[in-house]
Amino acid sequence: MLQVVKDTFRLLTFRLAREEILNFGWQHLVFGLVCTWLVGIGRYWDNPRADFLQHLGIGSVVYIFVLSLFLWLTVLPLKTKDWTYFKVLTFVSLVSPPAILYAIPVQNFYNLETANSVNAIFLLVVAAWRVGLLLFFLRKFALLDWFSAFSAALFPLAFIVAALTILNLDRVVFDFMAGIIEQTPNDAAYGVLGWMTFFSILSFPVILIGYIVAIIRNDSPQRNANSNS
Repeated sequence: MLQVVKDTFRLLTFRLAREEILNFGWQHLVFGLVCTWLVGIGRYWDNPRADFLQHLGIGSVVYIFVLSLFLWLTVLPLKTKDWTYFKVLTFVSLVSPPAILYAIPVQNFYNLETANSVNAIFLLVVAAWRVGLLLFFLRKFALLDWFSAFSAALFPLAFIVAALTILNLDRVVFDFMAGIIEQTPNDAAYGVLGWMTFFSILSFPVILIGYIVAIIRNDSPQRNANSNS
């Protein structure tokens, strides 16, 4: 188990080798699921609006199974080497620890407006960290070039934001992720969300084209020949 903890730390600090990722086993997955469960509990422990299952952290565990399936299916057309749902699920579970920032009860130390802004900063830090880890994973493990890695990483993110915006669920999801309990009309955090949503929708067609181009490039005879050599 000590080796699993070391592997997780090396992953979170962008230092894990591909051979070590290939050696991910059930111990890594179990450890990752436990981390996800604990982080899920921490996210809701002081939220009076959370239901019983959310307080138990079960929602976070279910979420990573769905997210991992989405990521696995997104990258699958790129025909990457050793790309399995188990490896993706294990990776996603092991990058959950940074979300412990959501458990910090900043509303107990600051006024509502400041607390919402701090929670928004926490959200941006964790999101940027995880996107960086996803790019690292796609480059190091999936052996994608930078163009394909960025396309594969940005496509699901932009798709989710655009879809939630169309469904008018973006504000709810932001509250869910950032731990904001109440809203204020002048909340600066929603300004950040507004810009993220605007650029996601605006850039989605370009990202979609880039994703399609990445699929075509990775399906080329030359790319397949290099992969098999």
